[in-house]
Amino acid sequence: MIRLVDAVADPAAARAAALDEFRSGGLVVLPTETVYGLAVLPSEPSAVDAMFRRKGRSENRPVAVLVADVDQARTLVEPGPAFELLAAAFWPGPLTVVTTRGVGFSARLGGDQATVGVRCPDHELVRALAAEVGPLAVTSAHRSGHPTEAHARSVAEALGGDLLVLEGGPCSGAAATVVDVTTDPARVLRAGSIGREALTGIGLVLNDD
Repeated sequence: MIRLVDAVADPAAARAAALDEFRSGGLVVLPTETVYGLAVLPSEPSAVDAMFRRKGRSENRPVAVLVADVDQARTLVEPGPAFELLAAAFWPGPLTVVTTRGVGFSARLGGDQATVGVRCPDHELVRALAAEVGPLAVTSAHRSGHPTEAHARSVAEALGGDLLVLEGGPCSGAAATVVDVTTDPARVLRAGSIGREALTGIGLVLNDD
């Protein structure tokens, strides 16, 4: 069964339903400024496992963490000059920064345990949820290898149903740019709506790949 809550018409009800679902170890489909995401609490290993199964995603491929603000991000990472530069320039927004994990953040999110991708989204509801319940592990809400769906119900059906879905209208924005700052110079791991010119325009040094 798909439980659909209209996050546009009743954001308070959507927020309350999502918080309950996260706290019970569940999965939530939610809108972002890019595409719909499938979200769980990273502190719930069984929920993280369920996310990977729903997605059909290899555990060699990590998922990102969405945060309420830069201060919350700093609780997860070892902030450095490149991280601070990017966060100040582009957050909230469609930029994921891959950087070194901070001491104490050991959630298993796929990939290695030394780094984590963090993003502060330009979406008020998602930031409010993260502020209330903590950082959220989020992956784009579609089966690996399949097209991304723009509509909430289609997203949930593609993932097998039996999900709480926050309906936020069509979500079909460009993918978030992913930048790895664990190397010097930094590397663009995925091109997105924030281009190289914008990145170098703030003084970030990028490799030539």
